Amino acid sequence: MSNSPYLASILKQAEQRDGDKPEFLQAVKEVLATIAPAVDANPAYEATGLLERFIEPERFVQFRVAWVDDEGKTRVNRGYRVQFNSAIGPYKGGLRLHPTVNESIIKFLGFEQVLKNSLTGLPMGGGKGGSDFNPKGKSDAEVMRFCQAFMTELQRHIGPFTDVPAGDIGVGGREIGFLFGQYKRIRDEWSGVLTGKALSYGGSLARTEATGYGLLYYTEEALNKLRNDSFEGKTVAISGSGNVAVFATEKAQSLGAKVVTASDSNGYVYDPNGINLDILKDIKVDHRGRIKEYADRVSSATYSDNRTDIWTVPVDIALPCATQNEIDGASAKKLVDNGVKVVAEGANMPSTPEAIDVYRDNNVLYGPAKAANAGGVAVSGLEMSQNSERLSWSFDDVDGRLKTIMTNIVAKSMDAAAKFSTPDDLMSGANIAGFEKVADAMLAQGIL
Repeated sequence: MSNSPYLASILKQAEQRDGDKPEFLQAVKEVLATIAPAVDANPAYEATGLLERFIEPERFVQFRVAWVDDEGKTRVNRGYRVQFNSAIGPYKGGLRLHPTVNESIIKFLGFEQVLKNSLTGLPMGGGKGGSDFNPKGKSDAEVMRFCQAFMTELQRHIGPFTDVPAGDIGVGGREIGFLFGQYKRIRDEWSGVLTGKALSYGGSLARTEATGYGLLYYTEEALNKLRNDSFEGKTVAISGSGNVAVFATEKAQSLGAKVVTASDSNGYVYDPNGINLDILKDIKVDHRGRIKEYADRVSSATYSDNRTDIWTVPVDIALPCATQNEIDGASAKKLVDNGVKVVAEGANMPSTPEAIDVYRDNNVLYGPAKAANAGGVAVSGLEMSQNSERLSWSFDDVDGRLKTIMTNIVAKSMDAAAKFSTPDDLMSGANIAGFEKVADAMLAQGIL
């Protein structure tokens, strides 16, 4: 953090207002620390109270979601939507269904989304939403009734030119379909109000693969530009086993790497021969099974119910694709001790501040989530464009655009880092590049 009294006052304000929201406060502290050179260089930010506005969402909505389970019992969950910043476009960001969802999680995700969307170069503001509803173990009928109840309230606050939600943890094609159907039923309109839709009703090719593929495009470009290297011949640890992890594994293998791990909330598997992608997809994508089944079906694999031990596996590259704060300082040290050279984030904020310090102190090439996992929202933006044009682009066309966006994010991050004398620091560069675009738009639009 700089010695600027202005930045110190902003941090104090955040701590006073949001001290009970640890994830949000963590995200704000990280961004404020890294954008300090850009803020110090532009007095207009303080003169217009820009940072006071930047860390405060434009709107936060919490609502009750009452639905009926298969036994006829009424259940009640909390629903949320944060509309954080619309300076460069309509609010855009996913919906997360998970028992851990609360105001802090939603605000942290929305704040990160502002910068992530800015980095894509597409005209999208930042938002996020979700509920503490857990779709695991629920029947399709129960998930449908929940989604319909959730959208009955959410539809008041969203629209194709206002706020366009998408999927996140717990929200896949099934949930998006139920949500879209209810919006269409209530509003009597067909519009691109949700992304991540099925191909049969306006979805985009390559959307399912986008976050995982984008992570690999970003990391490959960073490796090439900053280390004169590639994925060829590297051993890779990937956490998670949802769409991001599965398609990151697929793309890593196509680039010549050997992926040796996968995980879920119960534990992880290690396969020294390399993860069998067909079996992984069959278990996790086709049948929504548990990762332990992989070890039951593959003789070379072992299973551990301590998922944090996944970071003790010796690898060249680590790609955390599960959830926030899954790598702490101790895990980061184990990665470094075992020879890791690259950490790029497929999940949102999967590394604690202590872990990031370990990466930076040990010259690990670090790709922060808001840059490295921007592929999903990038293709969501491209889906919005296709819906507006009433067109469908080919897989290769969308994938090519995705690759261009991700390689451009590396270039923008490197340029911003060099501009403020932190060359090759992709975290500082990403935060500054994302922030400056939003800040310039906010300045141009006056005090709002």
